Amino acid sequence: MFVLATAGHVDHGKSTLIQRLTGMWPDRLAEEQRRGLTIDLGFAWTELHGRRLAFVDVPGHERFVPTMLAGVGAVPAVVFVVAATEGWMPQSEEHLAALDALRVRHVLVVISKADLADPAPAIEQVRTRLADAPIALSTDLDQVRAQLLALTNRLPQPDRDGDVRLWVDRCFTVRGAGTVVTGTLSAGTIRVGDELEHAGRPITVRGLQSLSSDVDEVAAVARVAVNLRGVDRRHIARGDTVRTPGAWLDTTEIDVALRSADTLHRQLVLHIGSAAVPVQVRPLGTAGARLRLARPLPLRVGDIGLLRDPGEHRIAAGIEVLDVRPPELRRRGAARARGEELATGRVPPPECAPAAQLRAMGLPATGRRVGEWVVDPQWWAGRRAAAIMTVQRWTADHDIAAGMPLQALRQRVSLPAGELMARLLEGTELEVAEGLVRLPGAKLPARVDKAVRTVEAWLAAEPFRAPEADELAEVRLGPRELAAAVRAGRLTRIAEGIVLGPDAFERAVAILATLPQPFTVSQARRALGTSRRVAVPLLERLDAQRLTRRGGDSTRTVV
Repeated sequence: MFVLATAGHVDHGKSTLIQRLTGMWPDRLAEEQRRGLTIDLGFAWTELHGRRLAFVDVPGHERFVPTMLAGVGAVPAVVFVVAATEGWMPQSEEHLAALDALRVRHVLVVISKADLADPAPAIEQVRTRLADAPIALSTDLDQVRAQLLALTNRLPQPDRDGDVRLWVDRCFTVRGAGTVVTGTLSAGTIRVGDELEHAGRPITVRGLQSLSSDVDEVAAVARVAVNLRGVDRRHIARGDTVRTPGAWLDTTEIDVALRSADTLHRQLVLHIGSAAVPVQVRPLGTAGARLRLARPLPLRVGDIGLLRDPGEHRIAAGIEVLDVRPPELRRRGAARARGEELATGRVPPPECAPAAQLRAMGLPATGRRVGEWVVDPQWWAGRRAAAIMTVQRWTADHDIAAGMPLQALRQRVSLPAGELMARLLEGTELEVAEGLVRLPGAKLPARVDKAVRTVEAWLAAEPFRAPEADELAEVRLGPRELAAAVRAGRLTRIAEGIVLGPDAFERAVAILATLPQPFTVSQARRALGTSRRVAVPLLERLDAQRLTRRGGDSTRTVV
């Protein structure tokens, strides 16, 4: 199917042309028929040489330009009607400005009412504005049909495997069926039974119609009516979307490139798809702007729209979406730098983002895959180097600490998710344990090393006489220093404030094995030459390591 919209000044014969081509009168409302004026979108279709052509007929009066834009927003080609009796008129100019802003390049001009006036002046006016557009006379329908077929040959192939984003241009209720929405499907395929979403809520495709025929599936480009389960008619309207779940990000702030920008007021209306949303405009340089939307829209990089001033009835600028997750502009000079970046027409993709988010933003998932994330290889290497340097500096400032907290390191190297830390540290030789990161084989600072050497000398003479608290205090070995010595493998912690040599367990078992089995705590204490303060926790540690086994009478046996 090929979908085309009409354009042109009011009363230039757009609806009449569609009726003559299709045999269907597109004005469906009683008021339209009574007034002889198109005020809402109309639809009609026909078949030419095996090709189905669907038309979206738009109003031409200046009061209904937003409706016209809703009809044209998702359509790839336009039939532009200019009456020979009046020639180029104000709404002809505004419609052309809208088409130019929306980058609709496939246009067929039809000169209507050529039987009532000489078409030559109108043709000349069209040529000055649409130099390359083919022109046909409405008095020669065969010529119009031939040009329509030629126009369809020039249209690009749609992406029928793409994500669905159907901009709703009409919604109503059918008795016995429920909510129905219509729109122009510009990409993707919709099937009966599909699970889609609207405004973050799941909905189901209950039925499909295309050109008034029930179908099981509809592929782009096509006019489609979708019967939905899961949404009430009161909660969906023109400008909403029905879309592939999880494939789109709703955003209320975007950075855009501007085309043919006129004077930009702070308050304008963004027209994109079938939506018309008030926006606050912050110019960034002369070729870009940041738009803050009054309500969220599912937009992607590369989307085309326009800004319109409804008060002055003019198109203010065409826009192309460059970023749907723009950065904050708080630091000095950030706005100027961002404007220069937008002027290039391209914004670098995020250095680190989930692959699903890149898809929803309309960006290719190019880069290094790290689980569900995609990272820029140079940025990733820089984060890894920064992590090593950060731990080194932190260790120098906290020389007896157990290690740098993993969460603190993540914040220092600006990783967006904790799940990336383990992958970042792979191959760095940094050690991770119990939420802490430390350098491998970290040495004790000189002051602690000197004190530990003193304790080691004491233990060499009496291996199981653990230093008392006052002795440790005298050599300035507090809990943190002792913990550092234990991590370094210089001492073994038996209990709080009780340390022995690194081979204390092995030496104790060797001595206890020489005793008659089983043995008591007192016998162990005498054999080890130590006090009950040391012997009891030492035996408990041996029990825990299954080097000794405790009996019911509080005796023990070496295993």
